[in-house]
Amino acid sequence: MRSLAYDVRFREQSTRIRDWGAGLLLLGALLWGWCAVLLLTSYSVDNPRGSTTECESRLFTESGTANEGRWKGDHCENERDWPEALAVLGLSVPVSLVGTALFTTGVVSRRMSAHAQAMRELDDLADRATKRRTA
Repeated sequence: MRSLAYDVRFREQSTRIRDWGAGLLLLGALLWGWCAVLLLTSYSVDNPRGSTTECESRLFTESGTANEGRWKGDHCENERDWPEALAVLGLSVPVSLVGTALFTTGVVSRRMSAHAQAMRELDDLADRATKRRTA
């Protein structure tokens, strides 16, 4: 196999790796966004009596804790639980780490391939200049 064909295949594979990394980083960002929605937005809950209760966000509450409604008899604390938000956040960490590793590997591989090609071209130019001087 010629070096040019190998280099083209190497760059295509590096591009695929980079694209997979970018996709996983996007998925990690979406998971962070979902976690933010769960923690920062207010929501409504249907009560067993058939009415609807408006609930504050889990993170920003006027009262001491987001679970204080349990003693008042509302059902807000059961709708958006902390473990769900933390599970989404926990899932985003390995996805983001793998995405970062793949994206970095793909970008660095392409840059090193381009650098190696530039070095080969410079060496070819220097060899041609040396041959002209000796001839």
